[in-house]
Amino acid sequence: MTSLDKPTTEDTSADDARAVTEAALFEAFGGVRGMVETVLPGLLFVSIYTVNKDLHMSAIAALAVSLVMVVVRLAMKDTVKHAFSGVFGVAFGVVFAMMTGNAKDFYLPGMLYTLGLALAYIVTAMAGVPLIGLMLGPVFKENLSWRTRNPGRKKAYTKASWAWGLILLGKSAILFPLYWWADTTQLGWVLIALKIPPFLLAVYLTWVFLAKAPPPIDVFAEMEAEERAEEERKAAAARENGETTTAGRHRRES
Repeated sequence: MTSLDKPTTEDTSADDARAVTEAALFEAFGGVRGMVETVLPGLLFVSIYTVNKDLHMSAIAALAVSLVMVVVRLAMKDTVKHAFSGVFGVAFGVVFAMMTGNAKDFYLPGMLYTLGLALAYIVTAMAGVPLIGLMLGPVFKENLSWRTRNPGRKKAYTKASWAWGLILLGKSAILFPLYWWADTTQLGWVLIALKIPPFLLAVYLTWVFLAKAPPPIDVFAEMEAEERAEEERKAAAARENGETTTAGRHRRES
């Protein structure tokens, strides 16, 4: 292998940064399983409603499959935050639809949540405290150090938050007119079609921005290093005090 063929330290560091970013995004957003748990209840609802137009059966089936996914996660002792969020979303949708008798209202809480989340991403990016940074900071073990100590990462988080906000805002711009003009099945199938692609686009852009950003500052490692240094200082002080005491005793005895 020639010197030109050998990977440089910079290349290795960049590969490590990309790998860490991929793992963090996978953990934060639930990966493939999280996407399945997000899509399946709505898909089941619109499928059953398309066939028999039975609101109660469609709602109960969607809620039941959400609960089953939570039980499976609990049985496997896996994280349940994505499954639980799905249950709450479906439950709110069921309540809305049952209260109004309009099957389209099953989708309304999720649509309002998407719109609110889009605005939150945009507003926090404009305020200099991008939401995506608040979400991913603990995952990268950097907490809020990117705000004051790592301007490159703050810039990347700001870009990512703008990307999420604008993508979700575009999704809302498609869905809300359909809520008023389309029927339940049309709205449902469009919503299912828009579940994964915008999400994947936003995750991909986040990965691009963060992979090019400076590495995170591991504040947990810093705190552990400070604790070890403090323990070593105390131990050294104790040894010095012990030696001083011993020397004084020897002088008194002599």
